[in-house]
Amino acid sequence: MKRRHFLVSAAGTAAASTSWAQANDRVRVAVIGVGGRGSAHIREMLPVANVEIAALVDPDGNRTEQNASVIFQKTGKRPKLESDMRRVFDDKEIDAVTVATTNHWHALTAIWAMQAGKDAFVEKPVSHNVFEGVKLVEAARKYKRISAGCTQRRYWGRFRKAIELLHAGVIGDIYQGNFFFPGRRDSIGFKEHKEPPNWLNWDLWLGPAPMQHFHENLVHYNWHWFWDFGNGELGNNGIHLIDILRWGMRKNLPVRVHSTGGRVGMNDQGQTPNSQNVTWVYDDGSMIVGQLRGLYTNEPMRWDFFGTKGHLQLLADGRHVLTMGRNKAPEPEPEYPANIDHMQNFVEAVRSRNPSHLHAEIEQTHLSTALCHLGNIAYRTGRDLRFDPVRMQFTNDTEANRLLTRDYRAPYVVPEVV
Repeated sequence: MKRRHFLVSAAGTAAASTSWAQANDRVRVAVIGVGGRGSAHIREMLPVANVEIAALVDPDGNRTEQNASVIFQKTGKRPKLESDMRRVFDDKEIDAVTVATTNHWHALTAIWAMQAGKDAFVEKPVSHNVFEGVKLVEAARKYKRISAGCTQRRYWGRFRKAIELLHAGVIGDIYQGNFFFPGRRDSIGFKEHKEPPNWLNWDLWLGPAPMQHFHENLVHYNWHWFWDFGNGELGNNGIHLIDILRWGMRKNLPVRVHSTGGRVGMNDQGQTPNSQNVTWVYDDGSMIVGQLRGLYTNEPMRWDFFGTKGHLQLLADGRHVLTMGRNKAPEPEPEYPANIDHMQNFVEAVRSRNPSHLHAEIEQTHLSTALCHLGNIAYRTGRDLRFDPVRMQFTNDTEANRLLTRDYRAPYVVPEVV
């Protein structure tokens, strides 16, 4: 498999134009995956002007029925309901999709959608492995599609102001960024293998993953803690924290990664670590350090940027604590712009055909997602790994390189050539 560093500026496709925006200002959207995040997509998309949620897709028929009722109550229109997303891609009336499936479906769903001429808003993490993320960006470029990732804090005024200050050099050269995430999760126990329920299309739910027995720890949330489907807490919530640090530090992919941790205090069916520490090191010696704690703590979620002139800490809501030099008292918090609605931003970019209008363009979310994958690979191999961002491979480590992709189950295959 060829793995090349695929970094193409979103601005490079800004010149791409279609007659769609002039011909039809109404955007017809299909929401694919209508669980917790998909239901949120529906709530967030309903207020956006001149948008119709025209179709819902989920292998769980109960979910599509429930969400269709919500849409009908709000709009008086009932969307088309499907279990197989491919029927939506064949619908020429659908302009865009939002993807809120399980992680292992994110990239393939968006790639298929873009190949069919649809724009795509993709939940985090935007891929299940590094290879998929590269192909996702390639598809957006090849088919000149508008595609965004769901890292919402890029739209929040306080975070945008913090990044503006960092990029202006307020704390000097940033040599380290730290994040802390408190998961506070309980054991998932053990669930026995059984026949899938009749309301679930098990083959479609599995999709690219290996065929295996159904059990209730997979459907519908705890799949996050199984490697075939999820990416652990690092991919589930760590992506949000990594994205802010990488944005503020203007970093892409590291040259070295190390991770420790485990499934601490839990004798259960889960496979991914519930507590994990990761360090990503860049070629200039700067680093990102992440800590995810899955048991009990009263510590708040936070980001810390350490610079040669000062320290900027951000709390969960984006509040700033900026201290300069040897000062102990923080600086006054600056004024910050209003939040931007992320669904409105996506729809506006769909209409303008200009990906540079997006505040979380798919390439940026892919890069942040890739750090999650690299961290998990370091954890799974138990080694300090060297990574080549140009070749998109680990150096002299066959086992680690194998985990950059997966064995796909036909016909649910992310292709080498999109």
